[in-house]
Amino acid sequence: MSSDSDPSEFQGFAGRTRVFPLPNVVLFPHVIQALHIFEPRYREMTEDALAGDKLITMALLAPGWEPNYEGRPALQPVACLGRIATHHVLPDGRYNLLLLGLKRVRVLEELPAEHNFREALVQVIDDEYPPQGAAERQRIQRQLMDGFRRALPLLPDMQEQVEQFVSSDVSLGILTDILAYSLPLSLDEKLLLLGEANVDRRAAQLADYMLRMKGGNEAGNQKAYPPEFSQN
Repeated sequence: MSSDSDPSEFQGFAGRTRVFPLPNVVLFPHVIQALHIFEPRYREMTEDALAGDKLITMALLAPGWEPNYEGRPALQPVACLGRIATHHVLPDGRYNLLLLGLKRVRVLEELPAEHNFREALVQVIDDEYPPQGAAERQRIQRQLMDGFRRALPLLPDMQEQVEQFVSSDVSLGILTDILAYSLPLSLDEKLLLLGEANVDRRAAQLADYMLRMKGGNEAGNQKAYPPEFSQN
């Protein structure tokens, strides 16, 4: 099986990562998430990341997180490792960040608290391209793009913005990640797509979700790309 991974990109990554959990964001590789950081523990996390490798793992909180948000509520088992691409420090110590998604990761265990922010041991998950699916990938890629264009609202500026990120020369794996992030899917659907390393299965699942979307009626809920800021 081949993959989109760059072996040199993570040579220095040992699996220990800062964790930024949110209840309403699923980050994917190859996309940019804007973040507004204001909680003291996550300001500390940001300062630590900027002083080091700039890596932060975005994780989705598991259901039932509400009573224990200030503590360490359970995380979903699949997350996305990202790198701070740009940042701006506000006068009161808050941060505005652009976090670039890099890789799917599986959360192996949460580590004992050494900081106010959370840390975990994770395993990088590379995209998988089974050889038996190679002949169909171009057709599936065209199908996904056609479906996505039908789902876009009649906003030429947004369409042009998305098109530059999903040009024909990107791999099917990258395309599925950008579309999965941008489309108005539920958190559960997005999490299933994030957790699927097999690109052919991921593309088929995404195509099924797109077929079940009600035409353009839900298109007003899709994420702009790059997105607006999410707050912690």
